[in-house]
Amino acid sequence: MDTTQTDPRAAKAYAVAYLRDVNVGPAIVDYLQRIDASMAPFGGRFLVHGGALSPLEGAWDGDLVVLEFPDVEAARRWYDSPAYRAILPLRTENSHSIACVVQGVPEGYRATDKLAELAV
Repeated sequence: MDTTQTDPRAAKAYAVAYLRDVNVGPAIVDYLQRIDASMAPFGGRFLVHGGALSPLEGAWDGDLVVLEFPDVEAARRWYDSPAYRAILPLRTENSHSIACVVQGVPEGYRATDKLAELAV
C-alpha cells in the first residue's frame, strides 16, 4: 500500500516529532523564534508543543510536538521549504529526535473503516 498518497477526504495532516535531550541554548531559541514564520505559508500551526505529558503505557523520556497542516502535501512542502531547511539543523544538532508526517483521517472516520483497507 502506498501511504504517500493524500486521501482527498482527509482534511488534515500532522507533522509529529519526539524530542529528547534538547540543549536549550541560543540555537534552539533561534529555531523557536523562526519556526512559526516557516509554517505560516503552508497553513501550519502547533497543536502540541512539549506540554505536560501523562504516560499511560511505556516510559516517556522526551517531549512530543504535533503540528497541524491542511494536508500531507502542505506538510511536506513546509518541511522541504528553504525557510524550514535553514533552521532544521538548529533542532537536529541540539536534540535527539525522530519526526514524521502522518495523514489524518476524514471527518466521521470509525476504527472499523480500517477493515476495508486491511482486506486487500
